[in-house]
Amino acid sequence: MRQKRFILAQEDIPKQWYNIQADMPNQAPPMLDPVTKKPVTVEDLAKLFTLEASRQELNTTDRWIDIPEKVWELYTYYRSTPLVRAYGLEEALGTPAHIYFKNESVSPVGSHKLNSAIPQAYYCKEEGVTNVTTETGAGQWGTALSYAAKVFGIEAAVYQVKITFEQKPYRRAIMQTFGAQVPPSPSMSTRAGKDILTKYPNHKGSLGTAISEAVELARMTPNCKYALGSTMSHVTLHQTIIGLEAEKQMEIAGEYPDIVIGCFGGGSNFGGISFPFMRHNFSGERHTRFIAAEPASCPKFTRGEYHYDFGDEAGYTPLIPMFTLGHSFRPANIHAGGLRYHGSGLIPTQLYKDGFIEAVDINQTESFSAGIRFAESEGIIPAPESCHAIAAAIREAERCRETGEEKVILFNLSGHGLIDVPSYEQYLAGDLVDANLSNESIKANLDEINKQIVL
Repeated sequence: MRQKRFILAQEDIPKQWYNIQADMPNQAPPMLDPVTKKPVTVEDLAKLFTLEASRQELNTTDRWIDIPEKVWELYTYYRSTPLVRAYGLEEALGTPAHIYFKNESVSPVGSHKLNSAIPQAYYCKEEGVTNVTTETGAGQWGTALSYAAKVFGIEAAVYQVKITFEQKPYRRAIMQTFGAQVPPSPSMSTRAGKDILTKYPNHKGSLGTAISEAVELARMTPNCKYALGSTMSHVTLHQTIIGLEAEKQMEIAGEYPDIVIGCFGGGSNFGGISFPFMRHNFSGERHTRFIAAEPASCPKFTRGEYHYDFGDEAGYTPLIPMFTLGHSFRPANIHAGGLRYHGSGLIPTQLYKDGFIEAVDINQTESFSAGIRFAESEGIIPAPESCHAIAAAIREAERCRETGEEKVILFNLSGHGLIDVPSYEQYLAGDLVDANLSNESIKANLDEINKQIVL
């Protein structure tokens, strides 16, 4: 009988994260202080993040970082997550390709985000922090941090992007169930939010907007730190547990991926599945392709520009070298809220520049079509974000059908879509449309960056 699921024994769950910065052929340029324009230090970052997260962020020398015992113990409550051979999808597509997916939807909060929420909350507790703030797009990260904060007895405030605050009320309810405060962003509770609403009264929010508000609240609140769910290097470090497990599971399956795919917003789930495999490309041992699948309405890799830019709309964060659409970019109100981010993380940016990462953009309707094909064949309703990775995997599998190649494709199912069923309902009713993003609108935002940021 053919084996469909591959699970690791508890003792085989990795006890270290992989720090790709130690192996990259070219280090990324440093993040810069927005005022002095000098490279940020651990001390600079620790004014906002925990000290340990700040150290991990700038660590470019240690290849392996130990997972704290308490964090590893909490990981074992839901890890290893299954590696699954998608036989049903293969048969539906009529492809000779072997398709695997890493099922991160089985975590207690339904997505990969808990992999970083647990260590970030743990470091807060260890450093005596009593309050934590963050932002969330679709709600997966906010849900994960709300739960992790409750586990460690920390108060959490989560600014949820207003459009998903309205689109996904059950996400909000789950965060509140875990004890978090969940204001919609932009809000009137911060100066950043007030300024945005004054200029754009009907602004439906973006991750950049919500980050500004969360950062401002962290600065204003005693004994409070800010936690981030993507983009930053320490976040992706924690997510490498995904790819490290997948390596061991692929070995059990007797195969190795020719192609690794992840949806791409800021880079956490993509880097989590990709970076452990990518280190073998650096050595020349392997020649795996790595594909970042981003929304066509927020295509920072495929249509953005390489530039130092802020990670948030108000300009509170350090300047980061990234492929960007401009920190004031207002993304379309697509249902993949976790991918509505204007820029790419520092590490994926450098790897994309160096040719280790490919990128494709996926329209909203194509992503939902792919999600439904996956649900019909594999029995799992995927999150709208994950649908982008599935769509890219289907494209590659269909190419294999045309060429007859028996390639091995691995993608990250970053979360389930059971709380996103209204989005599927709209798609099935024919009410979802693709956002047309003009070159003029992109250029206007990029021109604004060039005016504002002079190094």
